[in-house]
Amino acid sequence: MKKRIAVYPGSFDPITNGHLDIILRGLDIFDELIVAVAHNVTKKSLFSIDERLKLIRETVKDYPQVRVDTFKGLLVDYVIRQNARIVLRGLRAVSDFENEFQLAQMNHTMNTQLETLFMMTSVSYGYLSSSIVKEVAAWGGNIDEFVPNCVKNALKEKFHRD
Repeated sequence: MKKRIAVYPGSFDPITNGHLDIILRGLDIFDELIVAVAHNVTKKSLFSIDERLKLIRETVKDYPQVRVDTFKGLLVDYVIRQNARIVLRGLRAVSDFENEFQLAQMNHTMNTQLETLFMMTSVSYGYLSSSIVKEVAAWGGNIDEFVPNCVKNALKEKFHRD
């Protein structure tokens, strides 16, 4: 039987418990899940690519079926290079769907072997985003329930908070 491999792409700046929820639920469906940090030149990131990779690896260290990687260029090309056919995307709200739908249609048009699986975030993370977490952390708010401990510590260091 062919191994079911999916790619979960994103900026993960930083990874949140919402992302982790999608990863863990994805492991119930796929044999291997590649968390792929995209080089996005249009976004200003708080964490470097290497920092994000390190934080994600620390977060998923207990899950050997998760591989953490980075890529430049088109997602469709990366997915094919990984011998995968599925892109896993988390949706928080209807507002996420519109953009994600366009991307999925474009990817499928460029490669008809590629499919996108949309997974709704768990209700408890429906409001959560990396941007919101960074803003709360910048103002010294409590982010314990939003991010893994390693991310909390990294955000405190970025914003020089004790």
